[in-house]
Amino acid sequence: MPLHISAKTQAMPASAIRKLVPLSDAAKAQGVKVYHLNVGAPDIKSPDCAFEAVVSKCRGMHHLSYTNSAGLIELREGLVNKYYKKIGIDIEVSELLVDVAGSEAFAVAMQIAAGPGDEIIVVEPFYTNYQTFAYLNNITLKAVPTDIREGFKVPDISEFEKLVTPHTRAVLISNPCNPSGKLFTKEEMLAIGDFCRRHDLFLISDEVYREFCYTEEPHFSAMNIPGCGQNVILVDSVSKRYNLCGARIGCIVSHNKEVMAAALKFAQSRLCPPVLGQYAAIGALDTPQSYFDEVREEYIRRRDCAVRMLNDIPGVFAPKPFGAFYTVAELPVENAEDFARWMLTDFRIDGATTMVTPAASFYKTPGVGRNHARIAYVLEVPELEKALHILGEGLETYRKLHGYEGVA
Repeated sequence: MPLHISAKTQAMPASAIRKLVPLSDAAKAQGVKVYHLNVGAPDIKSPDCAFEAVVSKCRGMHHLSYTNSAGLIELREGLVNKYYKKIGIDIEVSELLVDVAGSEAFAVAMQIAAGPGDEIIVVEPFYTNYQTFAYLNNITLKAVPTDIREGFKVPDISEFEKLVTPHTRAVLISNPCNPSGKLFTKEEMLAIGDFCRRHDLFLISDEVYREFCYTEEPHFSAMNIPGCGQNVILVDSVSKRYNLCGARIGCIVSHNKEVMAAALKFAQSRLCPPVLGQYAAIGALDTPQSYFDEVREEYIRRRDCAVRMLNDIPGVFAPKPFGAFYTVAELPVENAEDFARWMLTDFRIDGATTMVTPAASFYKTPGVGRNHARIAYVLEVPELEKALHILGEGLETYRKLHGYEGVA
């Protein structure tokens, strides 16, 4: 009898962010330069103190042991006292657990909040991997739609009310949002918090892009919603803040003791977080404020360049994001994934092409987002300009080849 992988595995959705990587790799093998606008992997230099900490802690070491499943106490105390207290989030060490990046943290948070057959409300568009973890755990995501033409403004809370059923267990948001760059206002966060309180729902708040806010109004964390302490499960990561994506260090935070006890059970099942990554995170806590100020200004330059050039391409619409380092662009094509594939396989300018992320899987509503692409403005402005020029030329050629008339 032939071997078969499980039906569940076969049906598992592929990551929209990475499923076109084989096409990118094939293009590079042919000598093509690929400008990556598809993945949030910035080229910003990581803080020196992160690397220095790894070198210092490894000097004279004879072996690399497991750590506590909840993470090194030095890192946990450092996060509580050197980071969260500085930004006005008061927590105890027992209310924070180190995870394998934000990915494990929100996967665990979803499983703590909901079980098979339960429902979680998400604001659409949302990080595509939420769908994967919901699928793996037989959790249903129910979407509150937002409109690209309105800058993904969060609708009235009555739209959330329409989705509540006896199976609803949580609301899940990312703030600032990946993929849209939407920054939730204080008023929006208070309204969502009140909604969760009234319906006894968890509020899972993915805040890994907290440092990337481009308004005068500061980021408002779910942890600071009055009276919501038992509802909120905060997901965080050092990946974007310090450009330590490969360290794979994140955390889950909650005042809810049951949540944290459950999180520890999950942590014990995977033994411990990456040790070298924890060392890097410990060192990164000494990063000066000037680093974040410079990075913020750099991303404002990149954002302004990306939004300007995208909207200068005939038929393209991209709202101005106020957080993270992404925007969602509406393209004048029927299928953004087909276009993204074609760019990698067929289109070149001076031996180069551009890779973007098709955005359909960032939506739950059927048919929505098919002509949307997530653009990560993670390249320096000169490189970003080249990448977007190629994108514009590619769109024009693709439309001609596919018989589009005029501008969509």
